[in-house]
Amino acid sequence: MKTLQIILVLPESPLPFGNADSRWYYVLIRSLAELGHSVTAFAACSTSSDVERTRECFPSPHYDVRPYPHERQSGTALRKWNSFTQPYSYVFSRKLRADLANEIKRGCDILHLEGLWSGWIGLSHPECALLNLHYLFEIDLASAPVAGITGHALKHATRRGERRLLRHYPHIATLTPRLSARVRQIAPSARVHTVPIALDLTLYPFNPAVPERPIPIVTLIGSFNWYPTRTAGFRLVEQLWPLIRDRVPEASLRLVGRHAKSVLGRFSNMPGVSIHDSVPDIVPYFTESDVMLYAPTEGSGMKVKVLEAFALGAPVVTTPDGVEGIPAVDGVHAGIAADDEGLVERAVALLSNPALQIERRLAARALLEEYCAPSRILGILQNVYGSIIGVT
Repeated sequence: MKTLQIILVLPESPLPFGNADSRWYYVLIRSLAELGHSVTAFAACSTSSDVERTRECFPSPHYDVRPYPHERQSGTALRKWNSFTQPYSYVFSRKLRADLANEIKRGCDILHLEGLWSGWIGLSHPECALLNLHYLFEIDLASAPVAGITGHALKHATRRGERRLLRHYPHIATLTPRLSARVRQIAPSARVHTVPIALDLTLYPFNPAVPERPIPIVTLIGSFNWYPTRTAGFRLVEQLWPLIRDRVPEASLRLVGRHAKSVLGRFSNMPGVSIHDSVPDIVPYFTESDVMLYAPTEGSGMKVKVLEAFALGAPVVTTPDGVEGIPAVDGVHAGIAADDEGLVERAVALLSNPALQIERRLAARALLEEYCAPSRILGILQNVYGSIIGVT
């Protein structure tokens, strides 16, 4: 493919160990640059430290990555109005928007908008844009409880905004076939492509051996303020953990990640349960796990924490939603079941069998190295770019 002028818009910092989506953004920028494309990335950063870390990861002149801190809203009335008219658009500052508009005027082949809400700042340029969707709110928040009139209004505005953006853009990418099929129903005139995310596996140390420790460890890692992970946490501590503990009484459970204490703190006195909130380094919690048990009641898209468990050698037990977009096979790469009994059986089997843990570690890592390799994913993405600019 010829060298392309690509403008990227990112709703988060492109950091190798930032939030879940940041891992993909980090790979995306580096891989496009390595392929010889001219890339200018505009990144909305939630903190000043993220701004500085982004500059360190992507130094000029080797990269043209421009981080912008979130802008303070001048008043609650303005924030509420923006939330209703363009949900989550507040992360893109006026400075970012102005600089982006000037860059587009200079010309580009592709305006690559990562995440649904990046679509708000590309509305004037749908012809050259690719909107990359990571999940659907109408799936993930379908049964999420809402409080009061304002909560219901915001949920309605979010769904309305999601549909408006999907129907505005002629070229859309999603991470999984399930998402692509649903987007085609919502926006039948759009050309919808499936492009999984890639991980830089050189950042994930892998040791298939089972370390010796006195107690087997079950872990759930994630951001518990996100509804699918919240439901996975409640299901684990209320339904699955008591059954696992009955059969493996020496086992312990670790609940790890942002907002773990605020969401699940009342379970901290349960036998064998410990809660670790906003830890400085997540890697040891993966590598010390005998089972990573993630069982959301609903949730769309690829689950980065499941991918990272595969990468770091934490055997996974999950639901079909947990491995959405990954060709994982039950009993080969992970334990996969929809019902509580099936999840418990698969978790107990792993906790009781170190040899089985090694088999799963090796199979899952090999699957990830093949399916989520940057070279493979960027090949798919370049074909999508070619379809937008009319080059095959």
